[in-house]
Amino acid sequence: MAPILMAPISRLRRLLPPRAAALLLAVALAAPPAAADQTDSAVFDLSLRGIRAGTLAISGAIQEGSYAAAGKLQSSGIVAMVRKISYDAKVTGRVKNGRYVPVTYEEDADTGRRQSQSVMAYQDGVPQVKVYNPPRKTRGRDIDPATQGGTVDPLTAAYATLRDVPEAEACQVNLTIFDGKRRSQVRLSGPAVEGGRVTCAGEYRRLEGFSEEDMAEKASFPFRLIYEPARDGVLRVGEVRMDTIYGKGALKRR
Repeated sequence: MAPILMAPISRLRRLLPPRAAALLLAVALAAPPAAADQTDSAVFDLSLRGIRAGTLAISGAIQEGSYAAAGKLQSSGIVAMVRKISYDAKVTGRVKNGRYVPVTYEEDADTGRRQSQSVMAYQDGVPQVKVYNPPRKTRGRDIDPATQGGTVDPLTAAYATLRDVPEAEACQVNLTIFDGKRRSQVRLSGPAVEGGRVTCAGEYRRLEGFSEEDMAEKASFPFRLIYEPARDGVLRVGEVRMDTIYGKGALKRR
């Protein structure tokens, strides 16, 4: 969030009104994992202009150098009345040298008009697209997955961000995401303490694989991520505030 994740996270942009989902992916950031094992779960409400638009649920665990996570995004409120939208994904991987290294990633999405499925496997950190249904025509801007070593999938990013983190790891993010077609980047910086909460300045940036129209419209999406105290020395993400072409958007933890 991670993230998705968030979300950061990527094909999520097809599941909500245009650009709103791209900004949701912007929250799917990643931070280096703590050495200790842990389990996490969180549910966030997505709102646009103060109107409820969707729900994002993330759960996962880190144990003995491995991790597994599951995530679901679905429309709600007025958006659900117009169109039923869902995104389900799961991932497994390893935690190596303080970084997440995915092993398998599976995604099922339903935009209300189109259903799709994606499966990626990783060999030494290099993604391999095993399934991408329905198939898409090759485009000049498509990226060769073999060149994307060191990237992570959208769900890994979402889980890594939206889980609890030690105070020392807050706002330490610089991660590249590859969703099977597109490459993007997320950054967090500038931690600031405000009334017991820690606020980070964030940016989601489109890098490669996006259409010329998308890049011309907007390539950089700023946002603010807010951590709240969870327990001694540990913080959890309570809210993410972002600007969209539809107005102010937010993810708020239940």
